[in-house]
Amino acid sequence: MNDTRNSSTRTLPDKTAEAMAVPVLMFAVGVIGNIIAIAALSGSKQERKSSAFFALVCGLAVTDLLGTCLASPITIATYLNENVLYENTNLCEFHSFLLLFFGVAGLSIICAMSAERYLAICCPYTYQRWGIDQHFARKFLFCIYLSNIAFCCLPVMGMAGSICQPSKTWCFINWRADKTLPATFSFLYASVSFLLILMTILLNFAVCGTLLIMRRRKIQSPVTRGSTRARWKALSSGVEAQMMTVLMVTSVVVLGCSAPLVVRVFSNQITWAENSHADLMAIRIASVNAILDPWIYILLRRTLFRKIQRFSKVFYSSRKGKAPMLPVKSSQRTFHYQGDITNTHVFTPL
Repeated sequence: MNDTRNSSTRTLPDKTAEAMAVPVLMFAVGVIGNIIAIAALSGSKQERKSSAFFALVCGLAVTDLLGTCLASPITIATYLNENVLYENTNLCEFHSFLLLFFGVAGLSIICAMSAERYLAICCPYTYQRWGIDQHFARKFLFCIYLSNIAFCCLPVMGMAGSICQPSKTWCFINWRADKTLPATFSFLYASVSFLLILMTILLNFAVCGTLLIMRRRKIQSPVTRGSTRARWKALSSGVEAQMMTVLMVTSVVVLGCSAPLVVRVFSNQITWAENSHADLMAIRIASVNAILDPWIYILLRRTLFRKIQRFSKVFYSSRKGKAPMLPVKSSQRTFHYQGDITNTHVFTPL
């Protein structure tokens, strides 16, 4: 009997450590990635720091870092004591608020970044007339935070209840409620998230389509110095490829990470069918979005993209047995793009 008890006490910590591996790994990768992102942003040139896109990227990195640092430790604590959330109603409501707020706030900022790129590329005159710059972006970020805090505080105010999920490792809204107000909030939260995802994808595809059209026009017609439209045609193929890559990867990540949770909210509220494993996987996949964001927007910068593009050209030339093409200096004065994706609305002649 004593041997059996000792063996059971030895296996319990092993199971706890094995279960904690996923949230601890996600916490470590999320914190490290966003700290690297903030460090990379702080080392950017001053001209890039003055752009609206730069301010939105900073806001996204800080939001993801705060969300990871506030929500993940509570989740990790539940693996050490499974009754942490189950017996503490206030902590459960706070954890539910964190998941609600940082989920919809991250989607809102990403959608704002896509809208900023759409206005800068597709509507440059409107972009300049509205005076979209760093100060405008900061005010818009403040509005995003304020509106999302008010929206996610509705469950605390009594519109919907927060319950500890069957795994006892996280709390969320009661998405199988039979009353009108809680059910309304579940549908409202899922609908807002769905609209943000849809708008992000549509704006990104619109920008990519515009870039392809600009590229085609640039090939067909020569660039003149005096035309503003000609300056926009002068986007280099490297910038176009980088921007389209970032936008397409963003669309895939937002759709892949955020859509499962939206589907689970609709499914739970409509069918009332309980599937705790699918719910847990959906919230974990949604948390991956905060981990991947800095690697998309910061680490896939123009400098890194240039190195990858240069390496691929050299590798392709070496495989064909040809010497790599070297850049040829031209005496013709043409317009070139300076900077990276954080200030694509600026063009200056070299």
